Amino acid sequence: MIKVENLKKHYGDIKALDGISFEVKRGEVLGFLGPNGAGKTTTMKILTGFIAPTSGDVNIDNLDLLADSLAIKEKIGYLPESVPLYTDMKVYEYLKFMAELRGIKKAKLASKIKEIVKVCGLEKVLKQNISELSKGYKQRTALAQAMVHEPDILILDEPTSGLDPNQIVEIRDLIKKIGAQKTVILCTHILQEVQAVCSRVIIINEGKIVAAGTPEELRAKARGQSYIICQIKGAEPDKVKEVLGVIEGVKAVFLLPKQFEQGHGYKIEVAAGGDPREIIFKKVVENNWELLSMNQEQVNLEDIFRELTTN
Repeated sequence: MIKVENLKKHYGDIKALDGISFEVKRGEVLGFLGPNGAGKTTTMKILTGFIAPTSGDVNIDNLDLLADSLAIKEKIGYLPESVPLYTDMKVYEYLKFMAELRGIKKAKLASKIKEIVKVCGLEKVLKQNISELSKGYKQRTALAQAMVHEPDILILDEPTSGLDPNQIVEIRDLIKKIGAQKTVILCTHILQEVQAVCSRVIIINEGKIVAAGTPEELRAKARGQSYIICQIKGAEPDKVKEVLGVIEGVKAVFLLPKQFEQGHGYKIEVAAGGDPREIIFKKVVENNWELLSMNQEQVNLEDIFRELTTN
């Protein structure tokens, strides 16, 4: 459905995208992850024809992005990070206007709007000016305009921003339902959202793809890796890092920024298959420190994301 090859976007000397390639199939919900400035939004703007790439190829439903941009835009529904709303219009007027722009025939206009209004829960605010809406209802209105023409491809940049927990669950369920029949790209910072709705994940950092696969595949790569969280009292942090850092099976020791009522917290990264808790306990005793807590935890998707996107 979507095929991207060696896509680059340069702003002067800045490489926003540095040769990324990926594919998205029909019926797939792709989570597109990365920290701020990684190149996520730039990629979305290129796919939707909002900006042109410096180089590379984009093929969408067997159409070339540059040669067939208008035909491609007809197939896409886009919710950008900055919500595209005309705040002086009422909700119904705005959706009607957007539906007409999308070429929906007059005979089907009312039914299409009614359907999308129900899906996005906008019944109560149809006659209100958009300027009067809460952030959550503005977000729902923007989502409705992206879906009113029943696009084959839906590109969503932070779609649950500003929604309450109940609305977030409803939108996630909606995305999963849509993804069963259409192609969805979900650009987000929220890892729980990815785990809840995405069938595959791409992690991008500094304009390059650093990982790709299903959430389970990414976790499988880190399976067996773990870390230990300790709370130690009566010790200087530098001394703790020095003593515990040389234990066999310990990869690194970090002081946690979290403040404790007593002592300091440490994150101890452990090599795959290792369990140095007994030795850690002995070292703490030998140095006359107090071990207030020690817990071993498995690496999760959040840890993988942090490892791939930080130095």
